[in-house]
Amino acid sequence: MPHPDVEAETLVETAYAKVNVALHVRARRDDGYHALESLFVFAEDGDRLEGQTTDDGVIGLIIDGPFGAGLEAGSDNLVTRAARALQAHIGERRGAAIRLTKNLPVASGIGGGSADAAAALRLLVRLWDVRIEPERLAELALDLGSDVPACVASVTQLVTGRGEHLARHNVDGLEGLPMLLVNPGVGVSTASVFAGWDRQDRGSLNAASLELLIEEGRNDLENAAIAVAPGIAQILDALRGADGLLLARMSGSGATCFGLFGNMAAMADAVQAVRAEHPGWWIMETRIRSA
Repeated sequence: MPHPDVEAETLVETAYAKVNVALHVRARRDDGYHALESLFVFAEDGDRLEGQTTDDGVIGLIIDGPFGAGLEAGSDNLVTRAARALQAHIGERRGAAIRLTKNLPVASGIGGGSADAAAALRLLVRLWDVRIEPERLAELALDLGSDVPACVASVTQLVTGRGEHLARHNVDGLEGLPMLLVNPGVGVSTASVFAGWDRQDRGSLNAASLELLIEEGRNDLENAAIAVAPGIAQILDALRGADGLLLARMSGSGATCFGLFGNMAAMADAVQAVRAEHPGWWIMETRIRSA
């Protein structure tokens, strides 16, 4: 037990925003999930988690930040669930006081909740000095949600199945690219978007090169998401009119879209134009995170 005059060490993790450079939906599975093929990349920025060990066994969560009001800090929060799952698995008697600063929009297709849960696992592994096999940590992550295992590593990965099959994947010229994230300010239900998918298998994902991702990659949920949130189409139109753009596409089930640019100056010009026309949209200027 730490001395009462000694402040507990505070550790920090970033919950990196997840972006689907391409998302191919191949089939609806018998278990209700969908068979997916996707290339996940992660932004250098995202939500922030900080935590301290406590001696009472309690998992305490405080949420603040620009989008903190959109979340409850109760037992159903993914951060709390992740902490309790790890605590139970290792038999940890200590607790943790966690603060989540929510910088990413909620229900926005960039893995906010999944990234938060994954960051909580990383944070507590460090905070409690946990020895756990990566395979077991991945199993705990998958129990929390399909995207959580990929978010634990937060590196560029090919993701298949419902999200449980992961493979580190290098695409020349992709990591480090300037990336602009734009959201129209609406939350989109993942379930409703998947329900609106037309069930057409348009073929497998070829992520062998950046050029193939741009030319042949797609997001098969885009039309279904636009039917729910028409603002997505407005964002894509705005991004596709920008000079220096390499690719504009929706991420996940929406409503956030992304633009990849050849350089930071081109992205800065696009930001200025988008903000002038649509001052109410949420915008994040970042880069694709490298390993």
